[in-house]
Amino acid sequence: MVSTLSHIKEIERVAMGATSPRDAPVVQSWLRCLNDYRLDPAAAQEAYIVPEVKLREHREQAEELIRIGRSGLERLFSQVVEQNYVLLLSDARGVTVDFMGDPTFDNQLRKAGLYLGSEWSENRAGTCAVGACIVSGEPVIIHQDDHFDTSHIGLTCTAAPIFDTLGDLTAVLDISQLRSPTAKASQQLAAHLVASTARRIELANLMTRTRNDWVLRLARSPEFLDVDPDAAIALDGSGRITGMTHGGFGALARAMNMHGIVTRRFIGQPIDSFFDIELDDLPLLMRGQPNGDRLLKAKSGLAVFASAIAPAAGFRRVPSADVAKIRSPFKDLSFGDPAMERLQARAAKLAGRGIPILIQGETGSGKEYLARAIHDSGDAAGKFVAVNCAAIPEQLMESELFGYAPGAFTGANQKGKRGLIEEADGGTLFLDEIGDMPLALQSRLLRVLSENEVLPVGALKARPVHLRLLSASHRDLAELVALGQFRQDLYYRLNAVTLALPPLRARQDLSAMIDHLLQRIGRDNGHFYRLDASARAALLRHGWPGNIRELSNALRVAAALSESGVITMECLPETLCDDEALRSGEPAADLRRALDECGNNVSALARKLGVNRSTIHRRLKRLN
Repeated sequence: MVSTLSHIKEIERVAMGATSPRDAPVVQSWLRCLNDYRLDPAAAQEAYIVPEVKLREHREQAEELIRIGRSGLERLFSQVVEQNYVLLLSDARGVTVDFMGDPTFDNQLRKAGLYLGSEWSENRAGTCAVGACIVSGEPVIIHQDDHFDTSHIGLTCTAAPIFDTLGDLTAVLDISQLRSPTAKASQQLAAHLVASTARRIELANLMTRTRNDWVLRLARSPEFLDVDPDAAIALDGSGRITGMTHGGFGALARAMNMHGIVTRRFIGQPIDSFFDIELDDLPLLMRGQPNGDRLLKAKSGLAVFASAIAPAAGFRRVPSADVAKIRSPFKDLSFGDPAMERLQARAAKLAGRGIPILIQGETGSGKEYLARAIHDSGDAAGKFVAVNCAAIPEQLMESELFGYAPGAFTGANQKGKRGLIEEADGGTLFLDEIGDMPLALQSRLLRVLSENEVLPVGALKARPVHLRLLSASHRDLAELVALGQFRQDLYYRLNAVTLALPPLRARQDLSAMIDHLLQRIGRDNGHFYRLDASARAALLRHGWPGNIRELSNALRVAAALSESGVITMECLPETLCDDEALRSGEPAADLRRALDECGNNVSALARKLGVNRSTIHRRLKRLN
């Protein structure tokens, strides 16, 4: 075994940029330990076991996964027990929530951290299989002196990730030994076994969570199609993907030339976007059909073997989008615009699912209205809680969102305060303009989403919350991620599906929307309003940078100024009248010349054109 001193020296050389014969995941993890976590390879740390109270919390949160994965762990342990392997099932924070090992070696295993309650997060334990797997999302072998901390260099550890049905890492399965042969290649069989077991746990989890959906099992060869498939996909009654296993799907997708497609991009998409199959074809792929007939062709042209399993609760077909009646909460989203009607149909199908949705659109385009319609169409019994992240001062946002314990800070209510996240428990939390949320709070929000719990400011114990998250932004979150202004892991949590609202100026139903809004204003005011031809033309020509919000405000102002309910040009806001005056007056390119002719006197030019001075100033600003 390598000496402690030479191990430290090697890590120092890597830190200085020297090349290393070690696997890339090991080198990358060493650099994270040095640069991100500021760990010292010369300061050996004993393995950390979380306190019993904390372990109980971790196990309670992972209770269903432990139950689902138990049979897989027992099967794997029976295969490796003679080689003195230990099995660890860790949650997404690196805490071991289930454990199997030879009780004869309990003391040694506990001291080494190969025990229930041990924490193997990379920032605490340094380079280790569980921690590196959590960061990379890939299977990894950390063998002996691959470990960063010298107290662990006697161990060999192999880990594989376990993803939930939406593609988020939910656990890590690790198989470790206190002592092993020197060669790292000796762990290849262990790596195969742990990856296969993780894939089976993902499949069991999918089957448990999608009892009312069809499940398609996929494999590259027919022999194990019904018992140990490579991957599986769940489909709802409209043929859209509601979940899938992740572990084996990457290799399967590459085999079918479906490169660069990640799990979250499949969710909510129709199965016929990726495979040549219709919903009515699924019974033809059920068990009992000849294997040769159970072939599923990908859009790339390559085929894979498929086995379909019908819903346990019976199958209820959902009408296709073109014939389905959009549920009432969505009916006022569109008045004949094709793009909006497609969005309506998609949002209606997603509403009953617990899938996180990111709504993109310009300010005023109706993001909150769409979010509320999704909530009203879903099954959540709780409240719809909307939070505008751009409107809350940064220093208040933490206490507003997470609440605070009694006496948490100077000036705090002595009874404490329930945060908006807790207010949404059992319902929907809508975070508008989430791109403006500070990075520190993004980390706390990510914990809420991954752990289903919220920790108020100043509190010692977290409180459980279960909610549907919808978010919105007019900013490009992917660009903010690239700039380091938004957490990448939170971004992927938020946008399992993105719904993009078109701006008002791009819509084909503007005239119908104007009439609808006028009718609503008329009902509110107990009056009837109509537009004359010139006013309607002005409204249709305006660019609407403020979108639906600007249109609604313009119509309310016009209605208030109208005589006998007739809205004329004189009733419209000044900006719309300015547009019309400048269109009928001097061409925009000649405005500067006209101003020169008036001795650069804005008031004189305004009088000449019959518009306000502010109109000239705005027009000059646009030209410049």
